[in-house]
Amino acid sequence: MKTKIYSLKLKVGVALLSLIVFCTSWLLQPAQAQTKEKINNIVIVHGAFADGSGWEEVYNILTRKGYHVTIVQNPLSSLEDDVAATNYALERQQGPAILVGHSWGGTVITQAGVSPKVIRLVYIAAFQPEVGETTGQLASSEPAAPENGIMLPDENGLIYYSKEKFHKGFAGDLSKEKADFMYDSQGAIAVKCFTTPVTVAAWKTKPTYAVVATEDKSINPTIERKMYKRAGSIVTEINGSHAVFMSQSKKVAAVIEAAVLGTGL
Repeated sequence: MKTKIYSLKLKVGVALLSLIVFCTSWLLQPAQAQTKEKINNIVIVHGAFADGSGWEEVYNILTRKGYHVTIVQNPLSSLEDDVAATNYALERQQGPAILVGHSWGGTVITQAGVSPKVIRLVYIAAFQPEVGETTGQLASSEPAAPENGIMLPDENGLIYYSKEKFHKGFAGDLSKEKADFMYDSQGAIAVKCFTTPVTVAAWKTKPTYAVVATEDKSINPTIERKMYKRAGSIVTEINGSHAVFMSQSKKVAAVIEAAVLGTGL
C-alpha cells in the first residue's frame, strides 16, 4: 500500500514539474518573441576623419522602411567622451536597439555596447578590439597601404588625414568632389583615442555582424577579417573603400537590417 502511495506521489510530482516547465516556457516565449519583433531602433556611431552626415543615404534607406535611426555625432576627443555620447543616444531610445560603428566607431560600440538597450552590434569596416587592446595596436598589426594618409599627431595631440591621400586612401570609390568635401569637413581625432584600451568587449556577449571593405586603404582588410573571425561575427564582404557606407549604402543598409531581424543567428 505504501509503495502504491509513493508511486502515485512520484507521478503527481513529475506531472507538476512538467506543468511548471511548460508554463514557464510558455510565459517566456511571447516575451522573447516580442523583444525580437520590437527592435526598431538603430544607433550609428561614425568614425574618425568624418562625421555622421556621410550616413545620410543609409539613414534614408532604413527610415523609409520604418526604422528609427539615430546618428551619434561623437566628439572624437577620447574613448570616454565618445562612449558617453553614444550612451546618451542609447538612453533616448524607446526600446531595444542595434548599435552600428564605422572605423573608430567600432571601438566605441565595443565599449558602449554593454548597455542593456543594445541587442546586437554591427561593425562596418571597423575596429573590434579585445579587452585591454587599443585601436592603435590593431591598426598597426598589419602593414598599412601606400594610400593610407593618417598623419602623426600635431602640437595639439590631434590626428588628421592627409589632403594628398584623402581621396584614394579614404574614399577611393567616391568622386573627387565628394572626397574633397569630406576632407575639408573631416573631424580630427585626439591621439589618446587610439592609445586608450577598452575595458569591456560587448561582442563577447552579444551577436555581431560585420562588413569587410575589400578595397579599404585606411584599415588593412586583413585586420578586419582577423578581428571578425575572432569575435565570431556574421561577416559580409563588400567591394568598397573605407567609405563603403557611402559608396555601397544599399548593401551596408542590408547588413544593418539583417542585424535588426537577427538573420543568420
